[in-house]
Amino acid sequence: MVLVVVGTDHHPFDRVVGWADGWARGHPDVRVVVQFGTSRPPVVAEGFDVVPVEALTDLFAAATVVVCHGGPGTIMGARSAGLVPLVVARRSDLGEHVADHQVRFVARMAAAGQVQAVDDRGTFEDLLDQAIEGGSGFRFDRGENESLARSVARFGALVENLVEGRANRP
Repeated sequence: MVLVVVGTDHHPFDRVVGWADGWARGHPDVRVVVQFGTSRPPVVAEGFDVVPVEALTDLFAAATVVVCHGGPGTIMGARSAGLVPLVVARRSDLGEHVADHQVRFVARMAAAGQVQAVDDRGTFEDLLDQAIEGGSGFRFDRGENESLARSVARFGALVENLVEGRANRP
């Protein structure tokens, strides 16, 4: 199963939902589940606007590969299931977020080998194909990265609070 999580930010993330739906159209034998939030719902893939935390944890555990936005909580959710997520950062120039903190965060995480950064549809499709074919690099032994995951989650929460605080100021 391919799990795509765009989060619950009020900015739509139609770019990733469209990529996932297009890939699902070409791979009818693969279950593709998309949590689409405020984005347009998928047409081909299964879609849910919101997924309760318990159900999301179960979906992470069942997924072969996770595609997500650059939110630290979602990234850590995938990593807690032993998955190296494919991460598409929300971009402010596309109206997907108020700032480009996800772009910077994802670049740092990719440089550390914690995620696979995805910037375009071709890379998205190539990496999904590799993951579904059983390619390496999409799973890891969870025990080896637990302290790093805790540190990244703390850092991510601090960044999110700072950015949200700036966005809420008059």
